[in-house]
Amino acid sequence: MIRGLSLRFESLVQLHCACRQLRALSCRRVCRAQWKPVQSVCPVRPVRLYPQLWQRNTLISVAFPHYRHLATKEEKKKTQKKMPVTKGEVEIKQKMTVEELARAMGKDVDHIFEALLYTDVDFDSLEPDSILYEDHIKLVVKKSGMKYKSAKLKEEKEKENTDAVKRPPADPAVLTPRPAVVTILGHVDHGKTTLLDNLRKTQVASMEAGGITQHIGAFLVRLPSGERITFLDTPGHAAFSALRARGTNVTDIVILVVAAEDGVMEQTVESIQHAKNAGVPLILAINKCDKPEADPERVKKELLAHDVVCEEFGGDVQAVNISALKGENLMVLAEATVALAEMLELKADPTGLVEGTVIECRKDKGKGPVTTAIIQRGTLRKGCVLVAGRTWAKVRLMFDENGRAVDAASPGIPVEIMGWKEVPSAGDEILEVESEQRAHEVVAWRNYVEQQEKMKKDSEVIEAKQKEHRTEYEKQQQKLGHLTWRQRKAVLYKANKHLMFIKPKERVEIDKNVLSVIVKGDVDGSVEAILNILDSYDADHECKLEVIHFGMGDISETDITLAETFNGVVYGFSVKANETIKKLAAKKGIKIKIHNIIYQLIDDVKQELNSRLPPSVVENTIGEASVLDTFSVTVGKSKVPVAGCRVHKGLLDKKMKFKLIRKGEVIWKGSLSSLKHHKADVQVIKSGMDCGLSLDKDIEFKAGDEIICYEEKEAEQTTSWDPGF
Repeated sequence: MIRGLSLRFESLVQLHCACRQLRALSCRRVCRAQWKPVQSVCPVRPVRLYPQLWQRNTLISVAFPHYRHLATKEEKKKTQKKMPVTKGEVEIKQKMTVEELARAMGKDVDHIFEALLYTDVDFDSLEPDSILYEDHIKLVVKKSGMKYKSAKLKEEKEKENTDAVKRPPADPAVLTPRPAVVTILGHVDHGKTTLLDNLRKTQVASMEAGGITQHIGAFLVRLPSGERITFLDTPGHAAFSALRARGTNVTDIVILVVAAEDGVMEQTVESIQHAKNAGVPLILAINKCDKPEADPERVKKELLAHDVVCEEFGGDVQAVNISALKGENLMVLAEATVALAEMLELKADPTGLVEGTVIECRKDKGKGPVTTAIIQRGTLRKGCVLVAGRTWAKVRLMFDENGRAVDAASPGIPVEIMGWKEVPSAGDEILEVESEQRAHEVVAWRNYVEQQEKMKKDSEVIEAKQKEHRTEYEKQQQKLGHLTWRQRKAVLYKANKHLMFIKPKERVEIDKNVLSVIVKGDVDGSVEAILNILDSYDADHECKLEVIHFGMGDISETDITLAETFNGVVYGFSVKANETIKKLAAKKGIKIKIHNIIYQLIDDVKQELNSRLPPSVVENTIGEASVLDTFSVTVGKSKVPVAGCRVHKGLLDKKMKFKLIRKGEVIWKGSLSSLKHHKADVQVIKSGMDCGLSLDKDIEFKAGDEIICYEEKEAEQTTSWDPGF
């Protein structure tokens, strides 16, 4: 026992000496340059600065490697960039290495590895310099009982707002009278365009496809009294709700056209709502009063339910009975409009920079991008530099509604403008700027703002997706929580193994149930209306509908190439495809479908969707039989159950398919292994005859079971999508 204690004591002494030696070595490094031996007057024995230790060489050889390792680690720590650590809060980035995360948290690398142990990170390839993504970084921080905050990105120099804005209100002294802007609203086929035709003495309605308006038309009408009124003729079809709303936003007065024999219809109610939202006064024009079934009083009473009260009922809405086709009472309607406009005292500032609104736009083959606009302030002339949305124009030419060139357009006047760099969107605000350079600045700023908004939306979508994936992953981990990580890996591999070996052709088959469409229209409003209808598609579970491209102008080679890439269909609305394009499409097997009426185009889309749906299988019953008795027959060493049946409807054909029904439930489906009549094998048993039959599977029959003989036929499916008209 004493010997053991002495050995332990000796070991402690050795360790103590080793530590002293290490300290001595480190001090010697520091003091070597400063220490100098002092010469004494008296001869003295040389004294060492440090005592000689016993077993010096042995101890240094044992302890020095450890010291060197510690010194290296200390030096490394000094060179590493220290990140500020707030207690309990960690600044994280979207991507960080394991080492960076450890420094940010004030932990060692092993702590990070431990936190990642039960996650989906591949541990075999994980190193200190491996990159971790945001979802895993957040998970590690949470597991460590800390909070995280996103590190601030390098602050960009805040861009100066260079957008163009409207001028402040004008001085009342410079205001001059302007023509009233009147929008004609109402249900489809109630006679809006015919009314405008008679006022303009033109034949617009006869030239329109299907006799229905499908664009906004802006016209300046000069009345016999000399008054000028700008009319906006809007579509009444259900598909053009956005166009009607846009018409009311720039108007002063709304003329609501209602057919006397039809009364208030769906788009009539919608038109009333648009007028209310815009705060615009109404004039009621009850059309088709020349017809024998016309009932204007019924129309007025129906409108009471929608807060449209005529003057005779104590309201403020003027009602005029007209016949647009025969031209009856049209001057009365015009005078009522002029009287209301005078009451509103419509004036505008004709000086200074131009302000207006884009009513309609299109891409003309000869003229390029063209917009129909109404000027609301200032006077537009050739050479003016305009900005609308994210494009700009230097006005080259202007035309009136009859296609005649004009030199100037004052407030309240509709005009077609040429010179746009790109096609703006209908409804965009038009502002004049001082120069082309200023226009570039405005467009650049608007593009920047849109980009920032898009980035913000994208980040929100990404974060939502990450959260969704994290929730799914956690659910999956809970199911596999009792397994080791190697077992989990094996289970996940088996679950996803079939996806790894899918051939390219099989992948195409998976995505075959998709209809990709390209939409080309004559004007922006038409394309907008078609896209709004396609956006209402809600049958993705049957067949996916994807709009891969849309635009204005005739069908081009680019459209055909795009359709070939996505195996899509090109739909054109009031546009053309030349012979070269048609031949190219035929060569590549691409369908081009052009329509002039919007509901015919939508019907065509529905038919195309129907053709993409897989056929449904329909069971056609051929015969029915009841099981009267059951018995078994020995075949070889096994017993086969046999049912004695009587056919009470149709016939049983051995070639067809059969099903066994017991108490209303289908017990079995398949084929017969045998069908006999009086011990003879037969193919068909007719109604009223008895037979014995056995199935291709050993199933015990019971008296009262039903045997149904049927055949399967494929039938075309139809999409459940209802576009609403």
